[in-house]
Amino acid sequence: MKNDNLKEQYRINERIRVREVRLVGDNVEPGVYPISQALKIAGDLELDLVEISPNAAPPVCRVTDYQKFLYQQKKRQKEQKAKSVKVVVKEIRFGPQTDDHDYNFKLKHAKGFLEEGAKVKAYVFFKGRSILFKEQGEVLLLRFANDLEEYGKVEQLPVLEGKRMIIMLTPKKAGAPAAAPKSANAAGPAKPVVKKVITLKPKTESEADENEE
Repeated sequence: MKNDNLKEQYRINERIRVREVRLVGDNVEPGVYPISQALKIAGDLELDLVEISPNAAPPVCRVTDYQKFLYQQKKRQKEQKAKSVKVVVKEIRFGPQTDDHDYNFKLKHAKGFLEEGAKVKAYVFFKGRSILFKEQGEVLLLRFANDLEEYGKVEQLPVLEGKRMIIMLTPKKAGAPAAAPKSANAAGPAKPVVKKVITLKPKTESEADENEE
């Protein structure tokens, strides 16, 4: 099915219905040719005329072996997919009244997450009248970002979304991908990391947390 989709992306030979094309490829003289002449050149070389850039003026066509061309395109897509790494996001939750012990506990975990190459989504959860302390929550998140300055940078400043004030931090150094590259072409780990969300709940939380449990 994927091969069929790939084939439909490119017009070849007589399916290319334009007056002239810009010709590229091995053993051909690059330039603009009438479509009939371009088809003859490809035919004389026992190759195909493949339209690789239909929106150009005139469209760009390559003289090549069509099956080999499709194989190379498929291989390139696989390589790009293997190199793409899904972002891992770890959540850290605070209450509006967070003591120093709880704060330092979560700060330590956030450092570890950022060192591993994961993003950190930290938020202050407000319940009921505690929303009155939203300024205090903003100060806490900015302090959190400042204490993590060596490990991550702020991707999103504190913003209130419903009952949560959120800040996003992205790692300065992606530790996981740099752990064991096997070749110069390897841009990341062999297998993509599955996105997951982990919420760290404090051991000593406010009444809001107890009600939620």
